[in-house]
Amino acid sequence: MKNPTPILVARLSALTIALILFVLLALIKILSISELNWLSVILIPVLLFIITFFVFSYAVEYFIYRKIKLIYKIIYDTKASQPVKPQKLKMEKSILDDVSKEVDEWKKTTIKRQKKIRKLRAFRKEFLTDVFHELKTPIFNIQGYLETLLEGAINDKQVNIQFLKKANQNVERIANIVSDLQLISNLEEGSFELNKEKFDITGLVSEVIESLEILTRAKDIRIRIKEGCNEAFFVRADREMIQQVLTNIISNSIKYGKEGGKTQVGLYDMSENILIEVSDDGIGIDQVHLARIFERFYRVDKDRSRQQGGSGLGLSIVKHIIERHGMTVNVRSTLEVGTTFGFTLSKT
Repeated sequence: MKNPTPILVARLSALTIALILFVLLALIKILSISELNWLSVILIPVLLFIITFFVFSYAVEYFIYRKIKLIYKIIYDTKASQPVKPQKLKMEKSILDDVSKEVDEWKKTTIKRQKKIRKLRAFRKEFLTDVFHELKTPIFNIQGYLETLLEGAINDKQVNIQFLKKANQNVERIANIVSDLQLISNLEEGSFELNKEKFDITGLVSEVIESLEILTRAKDIRIRIKEGCNEAFFVRADREMIQQVLTNIISNSIKYGKEGGKTQVGLYDMSENILIEVSDDGIGIDQVHLARIFERFYRVDKDRSRQQGGSGLGLSIVKHIIERHGMTVNVRSTLEVGTTFGFTLSKT
């Protein structure tokens, strides 16, 4: 049985009270007369019954029920102003049930919104702190080099060119951070249009490996395509963006790899997609950090990472580019054993 409406409750309540009054008045009338006058015994309580019933119903319906309808309408109008429109307002239903449901939903929505706001505030605070730390070092370095030059080192041929080059390197680092942040922002907002085309992903991997040859020689790290994965695999994606993904992942494997170690790139046909995996035998990543390594500026070892000269945005860019392609990137790692990054790309 459905819950009764406020009007039905009011009328039932009025009926009950009127019946009680009817019985009481009838008894009083019977006990107070010497001769039974049945007309007056019945007529007076009936009139009082009718008056009580309608007065009580009116009071509930027009004073209480209308207030409840007003509250419900305010809740409805408030929801109607939100991006998601509520269902059509139906006043013939039980308003008490509707108001109770609406208030409960409002409470849950408000709690979720408050949690989201607190989370966003914490994220913004952490993000601004990270940006400050990332920019502080190159800015201070540039300031130091320029002040030294202005104080007379500009005329010293042994250091002037060297200091200018170092200042320029720090300017480039700042420019890279700003450029990477702009790219992430565009990817998040969806304002960055992918230029998808069909290309050989195996050939692109070879190009990226060749472009990182200087880094690999510096650390004596061997990079190659895994045996049995040398055939051409064609995917449909933004070639330039995927080149950046491969560059970021492979360069990370070099930066945090062991001296004399190795990195292998495997390519596997997964029916509709191609799986690309980059594996190394480097220092690995502790499990407590794996869930956060794709966050902006998150570093497992902050001091070592900054010494490597990275912006701290590389893996975040990887994640956003792959997700813009409708795919996901994953990672598995074991300390002192190595790390494997994997992602898929569509074949069509």
